[in-house]
Amino acid sequence: MPKNGRDRLRELLDAVLREENTTLGDMAAGAYASPFHFARQFSRGTGESPVALRRRVLLERAAWELSTGGSVTDVAFAAGYDSVEGFSRAFSKAFGHPPSATTGEKRRRWLPAANGIHFHPPMSLWVQHEPKGRNDMDPTTLLLHHDIDDTRELLTAAGELTEEQFHRPRLPGHLVEEYRGPEESIATILAHLVESKEVWLAAIDGEDMPDTTRNALPDLVKRHEQVAVRWLDTVREIDLRGGWGDTLIDALCDPPESFVLGSVIAHVLGYSAHRRYLVRHWLRTEISATATVLGSGDPIEWLRRRG
Repeated sequence: MPKNGRDRLRELLDAVLREENTTLGDMAAGAYASPFHFARQFSRGTGESPVALRRRVLLERAAWELSTGGSVTDVAFAAGYDSVEGFSRAFSKAFGHPPSATTGEKRRRWLPAANGIHFHPPMSLWVQHEPKGRNDMDPTTLLLHHDIDDTRELLTAAGELTEEQFHRPRLPGHLVEEYRGPEESIATILAHLVESKEVWLAAIDGEDMPDTTRNALPDLVKRHEQVAVRWLDTVREIDLRGGWGDTLIDALCDPPESFVLGSVIAHVLGYSAHRRYLVRHWLRTEISATATVLGSGDPIEWLRRRG
């Protein structure tokens, strides 16, 4: 905090999240700044635009309100939406399921945010870094978010390929995890990048085996965006409750097996890194322009780009 006792970032956050401040102009006026300087100062401090952060935090609040029994209609208007339909579309896009599927759930619902700023019930913010350090810079957090963003980049780059390039076998018989079968093409490896998180989340949440058959590139992009939110949310919950050493009984295995949760996250990140660097190599050999766009896949470069 500055020596004069002011916490300017907190003032900006308060202006963004004040109920009556529904436009950028309102937010800026509440912070005694011009819209241009307010937006620039806020974005520098949080890495997120004022409007985007407000929208995200209100959706997180909406998810909590729904989980505690709030009606979709009341929650939609409280979140600033003009119609239930508009709220439902925004909510479904953000969380990967409609608002009605949230009712009765008790899990915290946080959307991905590199700045660590989230809604915390009943009516406050949770900021995931302490004055003595930056928890959002610990290696596990960085690797989790880098994995999500890097996979997104690879899926985008794969859109430049022809169908033949996308499905062409490149390493016949290549196995990453034996039980998943050969991973010989860009298509197969990208599918398994997405699938691995879906399957482990199903095991952690006690759900049935997910549908992993929709492997056309547009489907993979959609599945990745949906699973990314759940994956980060689940890992965050494990961390907040200190559950890294908890045992998971995976009933999807035959026979059921037990796993330590911390080892599951390490397992997914380790194999994901192998798959991402292999796909990156193949993409760079196919599309010359992609070599510059994708870079090396180094987390240091990724963090600098975000900075």
